[in-house]
Amino acid sequence: MTNETHTHEHGAPAPRMSFFEAAPEVYRAMVALDRAAREGLDPALAELVKIRASQLNHCAYCLAMHTRDARKAGETEERIYLLSAWHEAGAFFTPKEQAALALTEAITVITDGFVPDEVYQRAAEHFEQAELAQLIAVIFTINSWNRIAVTTRMDPASL
Repeated sequence: MTNETHTHEHGAPAPRMSFFEAAPEVYRAMVALDRAAREGLDPALAELVKIRASQLNHCAYCLAMHTRDARKAGETEERIYLLSAWHEAGAFFTPKEQAALALTEAITVITDGFVPDEVYQRAAEHFEQAELAQLIAVIFTINSWNRIAVTTRMDPASL
């Protein structure tokens, strides 16, 4: 067994495999899940959540993809840049967005003590039950995408 890492000319680790070519049914299922999860949610909010989870998971591929998608959904550069420090940049994010970001962090780093009641309750105060279910689905879906991309070393330069 070796720990040797092969790299691209731009220094990023080389992809380990094309997961979606190796598992096309999983890819189709993930795309369908992603589409269903986003239904009924504000597209810009969904992208903020995807960016924040991808930051926490250190997923360069998804960060590259979702910052582009956020811009297309009308998100500003300033808010994208401040997202990793949203706690300190509270005035830039609405209370509803802050609740969604707190829930994103709690679900993404679930091993830090599960999802605290106060985080869930805060989100429930800003989202109707169906919309909250969709938000939770977006969060667990992006976490799945992140794990696929990080494990197989999907290259953001390939976007």
